[in-house]
Amino acid sequence: MAKGGQTPRDPASPEMRAAWKQLEAGDVANARREARRILAAHPTPEDRAQAEELLRRTQTPRAVYGYGLLVLAILAVLVLLALSRY
Repeated sequence: MAKGGQTPRDPASPEMRAAWKQLEAGDVANARREARRILAAHPTPEDRAQAEELLRRTQTPRAVYGYGLLVLAILAVLVLLALSRY
């Protein structure tokens, strides 16, 4: 969930204001979708910067995928050990 105070003081346009409000309400998927739509529509430099910032703030950190692969590998080893015992 987004925390209060993350929205820039003056969103560049009503579309960006709507995207930031969606993010603050916890609707990350729609906020990202709106930011991508804004970027595809040849935005002003301010809108572009804010849309890129919104996308940057809401992306999944790469480390999460690494930890997921590590957990999967450990689980596979444990299953193989359990199967080899019987």
